[in-house]
Amino acid sequence: MTMTYQPTAIAPDVLDGLRERDDAGVIPRAYVYDMDGAPLRCCLRRSRAGERIALVSYAPLRRWAAEVGVDPGAYDEVGPVFIHTGQCTGANASVVYPFAETGALRVFRQYSGEGRITGGTLVQLPDDPNQAQAAVDRALHTAFADAEVAVVHVRAVEYGCFQYEVRRP
Repeated sequence: MTMTYQPTAIAPDVLDGLRERDDAGVIPRAYVYDMDGAPLRCCLRRSRAGERIALVSYAPLRRWAAEVGVDPGAYDEVGPVFIHTGQCTGANASVVYPFAETGALRVFRQYSGEGRITGGTLVQLPDDPNQAQAAVDRALHTAFADAEVAVVHVRAVEYGCFQYEVRRP
């Protein structure tokens, strides 16, 4: 039986803070993106030409750990993510798994309820879009089969960028 998991975009209140000062303490600089394609973590879609976006530093495990009351310790890391500079519509519920481009490499990094890495899976997404979505679902199903896993971070291998988070259903 295949389950569908819910990818989570960066929360609106967190985005408001990141637009003022990011998780590295830097004030973001907005710019107009002149081509399609930056993966926006505020709405889990690719940017479109002419949209105002910013590249900000984001600490996804730190944010999750603070919310659930644990210390991520040495696993706390900060990395770049693209966001809209102003309010956006949020994630489109009809998109099952964002950024599941065919042929892309993804790593599914698993964390325990205490904020410690419990494992990871490297997945080469198939060329067929439907099979790519199914591969993401299988990787998440496998990760959450481990009862210790509380949250999974999906990352692009090529740049190591955080794509989105999936919490235990």
